[in-house]
Amino acid sequence: MAAISMAYVLTEQQIFEFQEAFCLFDKDGDGRITIEELEKVIKCLVQHPTKQELESMIRDFDVNGNGMLELGEFLNLMARKMKEAEVEDELQDAFKVFDKDRDGYISPLELKYVMISLGAKLTEEELQEMIRVADVDGDGQINFDEFVRMMLAV
Repeated sequence: MAAISMAYVLTEQQIFEFQEAFCLFDKDGDGRITIEELEKVIKCLVQHPTKQELESMIRDFDVNGNGMLELGEFLNLMARKMKEAEVEDELQDAFKVFDKDRDGYISPLELKYVMISLGAKLTEEELQEMIRVADVDGDGQINFDEFVRMMLAV
């Protein structure tokens, strides 16, 4: 997520709720969440991470390198998750602006329409190039995953 700042400030209420969740999932009460405990937390957020994704979360937020998350590290992880969810919501809203017929794809015609409405004067070749660059699966349209990849690469 190179172009989008991941800074997210938790409210006092969110901190309180995450502290409660931390204590709830810290089964042994040692002030740390193991990878197994983290898996339970993330699954409660309706996500189903792989073992590699869980290990990556620990690696990315385990400041002291003990292989577990203390409360502060956990709060940083939750703040990142909240920001990622916010960014995904914003990208879904933006995708809907382009996907006029709501078929789950941005066609060249839809892209042209939105670009014109934004005041961009692009040639047919430039529009086709935008589609070609973003269209990973080669179907001539941009699906949501391709749109996200394109927007985050900007």
